[in-house]
Amino acid sequence: MGALLNSGDGWFQAAAATDGERIAVGDAAFAPLVPHPNKIICLGLNYATHIKEMGRDTPRYPTLFAKYDGALIGANDPITLPRVSRTVDWEAELAFVIGRPARHATKDEALDFVAGYSILNDVTVREYQRRTREFLAGKTFEATTPLGPELVTADEFGGKEPDLEIRCEVDGEVMQHSRTSDLLFGIADIVTYVSGIITLLPGDVICTGTPGGVGDGRDPKVYLKDGQTLRTVIEGLGETVNRCALETRD
Repeated sequence: MGALLNSGDGWFQAAAATDGERIAVGDAAFAPLVPHPNKIICLGLNYATHIKEMGRDTPRYPTLFAKYDGALIGANDPITLPRVSRTVDWEAELAFVIGRPARHATKDEALDFVAGYSILNDVTVREYQRRTREFLAGKTFEATTPLGPELVTADEFGGKEPDLEIRCEVDGEVMQHSRTSDLLFGIADIVTYVSGIITLLPGDVICTGTPGGVGDGRDPKVYLKDGQTLRTVIEGLGETVNRCALETRD
């Protein structure tokens, strides 16, 4: 996918014209949607329900942090629960992928730079997230972040920001349930803000934040355990289904 998006403005036509061997979805092993994006930019505190449960003030500007591509896994790959912590939490998110370079995009044109949408779960090691004021350490543990299974191109939503049901389940129990229209900063806001800081490149992945219902916001707190299944579903985009497995020693 990264190579396709980097092939130029004709990537959409090239994809539409491509044909080849057909593989049943049930037989497919999905890689991360974009295995090695130039950037993975994440937003924190972007749903009012999540801001409230975490006891934070409503931000004036988007709260940004990053991931490295080593954190990414496919839509059905196992999530590695790191052996250094037992505070691993779920965060269902709408992700979008950039389709062409964007620098200083205006809000009116921002959606023109979006190639399409997908699903991500920003699985977080809370203990490490809280060790400093910066989020990164808790957000980029290896093999923790499912991304996929597919890119649903932006034209499917008529050039508008999608309003989709988003849900997260642990062993079949619904933990998060919201709509992407409840974002504090929407897709166009995010593209405008981030492209004013750095050039967004084709294949860059942007994660829009998670709604309320995370394990760390519950009383008592709840975290992922070995053998549990994490399922993230977004209306019209499919689902990621990942079994949790404790990290083993080499």
